Amino acid sequence: MVTRVFVHGLDSSSRGNKGTFFREKYPDMIIEDYPGDLENRMSKLCRILADKKDIILVGSSYGGLMAAIYACNNEDRIKRLILLAPALNLEDFSPYRSTAIKSPVILYHGSRDDIVPPDPVHDIAEEVFQNLRYNIVDDDHSLSETFTSFDWDTLLGD
Repeated sequence: MVTRVFVHGLDSSSRGNKGTFFREKYPDMIIEDYPGDLENRMSKLCRILADKKDIILVGSSYGGLMAAIYACNNEDRIKRLILLAPALNLEDFSPYRSTAIKSPVILYHGSRDDIVPPDPVHDIAEEVFQNLRYNIVDDDHSLSETFTSFDWDTLLGD
C-alpha cells in the first residue's frame, strides 16, 4: 500500500488549487498545512511520515524543495518523487547537491516560470536525481494551465 503525500508551496496551503484537486481526486492522500520556516515545515513533514513507507511524494515549488530534501534524507522510504516547479535553486538545497538519488523522479516545470527559473533547476535536478524524467511545459510557475492534464492516476499509482 503506497502512501501519497502532497506538500504545498511557500505562499499556498492545503486548500490551494493543487491541494483541493488532490483532496477531491485522491481522498486517501495526506494533505497538510506547512507553516513557518523550513526547519518547522521539515519537522512537521518528518513527523507525519515517521511510520510511512512506499511514499509517493508530490511537492510544489517550496514544497518541492521540502520533498527533495526529505527524499535525500529518506530515500529508502520513497517510491516516487513528483516535483512541480521545485525551488531547488535556493541555498537551502545546496547541502544536498552532492547526493545521488536513485528513486524515480518526475519533474514538471513551466517554461514561462518567472518565480523559480527552469534552467538552473533542471541542471541541479540532473546532478542529484539519477532516475529523472524532466518535463518542460508551456506554462507559468503555478502550472495552472497544465496541472490537471497530467496523468495523475499513473503518476500516483502503485
